[in-house]
Amino acid sequence: MKNNADTLIFHTPICAEASQIRLDATIEIASANFYCAIPTLRFGMGIFMSNICENYDVVVVGAGHAGCEAALACARLGLSTICFTVSCESIAMMPCNPNIGGSSKGHIVREVDALGGEMGKNIDATFIQSKMLNQSKGPAVHSLRAQADKAAYSQKMRMIMENTDNLLVRQAEVSEIIVENKMIKGVKTVSGAVYFAKAVILCTGVYLKARCIYGDVSYETGPNGLLPANHLTKSLIDNGIEVRRFKTGTPARVDKRSIDFSKMTEQFGDKRVVPFSFTTDPDSIQKEQVSCWLTYTNEETHKIIMDNIDRSPLFSGTIHGTGPRYCPSIEDKVVRFADKDRHQVFIEPEGLYTNEMYLGGMSSSMPEDVQYAMYKTVPGLEHVKIVRNAYAIEYDCISAIQLKLSLEFKNIRGLFAAGQINGSSGYEEAAGQGIIAGINAAMYIKNQSPLILDRSESYIGVLIDDLVTKETLEPYRMMTSRAEYRLLLRQDNADLRLTKYGYQVGLINEERMNHVKEKEHLIQEEIERVKNVNIGTKDAVQALITSYGSSELTTGITLAELIKRPELSYQCLASIDTQRPQLREEVAEQVNIHLKYEGYIDRQLRQVERFKKLENKIIPDSIDYNKINGLRKEAMQKLDKFRPHSIGQASRISGVSPADISVLLVYIAARK
Repeated sequence: MKNNADTLIFHTPICAEASQIRLDATIEIASANFYCAIPTLRFGMGIFMSNICENYDVVVVGAGHAGCEAALACARLGLSTICFTVSCESIAMMPCNPNIGGSSKGHIVREVDALGGEMGKNIDATFIQSKMLNQSKGPAVHSLRAQADKAAYSQKMRMIMENTDNLLVRQAEVSEIIVENKMIKGVKTVSGAVYFAKAVILCTGVYLKARCIYGDVSYETGPNGLLPANHLTKSLIDNGIEVRRFKTGTPARVDKRSIDFSKMTEQFGDKRVVPFSFTTDPDSIQKEQVSCWLTYTNEETHKIIMDNIDRSPLFSGTIHGTGPRYCPSIEDKVVRFADKDRHQVFIEPEGLYTNEMYLGGMSSSMPEDVQYAMYKTVPGLEHVKIVRNAYAIEYDCISAIQLKLSLEFKNIRGLFAAGQINGSSGYEEAAGQGIIAGINAAMYIKNQSPLILDRSESYIGVLIDDLVTKETLEPYRMMTSRAEYRLLLRQDNADLRLTKYGYQVGLINEERMNHVKEKEHLIQEEIERVKNVNIGTKDAVQALITSYGSSELTTGITLAELIKRPELSYQCLASIDTQRPQLREEVAEQVNIHLKYEGYIDRQLRQVERFKKLENKIIPDSIDYNKINGLRKEAMQKLDKFRPHSIGQASRISGVSPADISVLLVYIAARK
């Protein structure tokens, strides 16, 4: 045994047994086969050692949607990775809504896929209904949404995780992070086992000190009756991490056999399904789909809620966590929107092999008897039988302003966080953060620059920038309105925007990258050709365009100008374009969108150029804001608290004015 002031190395393949251990020393590894470095561990007056001591490149805490993407990214980049979960049956579990995607969220799924993630592929393999939302509006807000078979989605992701090289899934609760000299060294589980790592990614979801509540019933549990993680919060606080309490909720699940669908409006999927993943063959996923159903609450529903509002833990003070503004409970909606005489209720299947139906839009924490009473006032639910009560869930999360744009903690090197622990809500937002945290943990270990997506090139960039720059005091939900450049950040062009980054870090292979390059070339080539095709006033031309309600031509025009008419498109004018090449639908779609919105796209591109100038002005890490003369006191405090990466990020901090930015620019220039 070698012993110095900071390190103990025992000539033994395993560590001795210990309980309630604490790290006080540096970790040093001699040989994987014969030596195991043991941290000095103290309990009372004695010194103990852990009974398990393993070494990995990366530890991922949590196997929800963030944890899966983070772990897969690290493992696929060649790093030995262990992913902890409270239950192997809960991998990629969908504890709330049974769908992936939706307005703006579908954009994120496409972006995760373009970077080399798994969520898009997984939902393509397990959906039971798919629909492109907002098709009556412009392409910027078109967004895919697919109903999932919950069990199949989780099972398939588990199979992917368990069969990925370099990745081990481990069922255990992590109780501590091991930090030394502001650097992560590993984690410890409740059993006392120590897992050393070069990077740790926290993806704890809603499990930290989770508490489920409905009416007067309150008990410590994670979602779906799983165990909560009650120990890790203290370790985070002990290491200087600011923790806060958030709340979310979920509706009841009911028995399909107790629903009268004849009183509801049937909701069908698209006749032609568009896949989430750019690697999925569209022809391979055309299948028979399962219907959803639409009904509404009414004045009787609302009266029952208001008559019992004092029994709601949301209003009685029983719930202390802050809930999501944009996904309120039914009682919250009735109180906040008292002028509304009804609210939508979507009846959605939870899977092909279960009768459980999800009551979308009726999330609640009302007592059980009130839940039954209010649900039975809804048309079609008069005789409903509840399988699982609706409930609210409180959980601990962190203030995300403690993170860099790379999702690494500012004050603990090698420690990253992703998903609902960062104060966001939603499976898709979690996955988007997860893949970025996984990539950047790998870049950190490989001593390479982190991947930072900015607001002008992805919804993921908007999401992360908002979380770390704007102090989020409630669960954050992505919306298209949050993206300033949403016409450029469409779901249909995510591959053109982001595949290059997936390729650069190593998650996208050369074949896929070449496919995207070819697609980009074909789009540009066809746009240029169409701009030079002249269309005359022949009878066939006039007949075609008038059949679409467009006015006749009085003179010749280019095909590109004709496509710009709202009622016409690149696709519908194919018969008068005699030189048109055979192009894939994905290429034709991009040609049509670019030509139709060319003026708007060019204007946003100019806006992005101005935005980039500020984003590229990097603020030195060593800057002392308290020494900058001319900065207002509030600006000094906010800038010192947030430690922005760039002038652009600094300008988005609440309380920092344009005048403060000017002073900061002058100061940085003078330092140079």
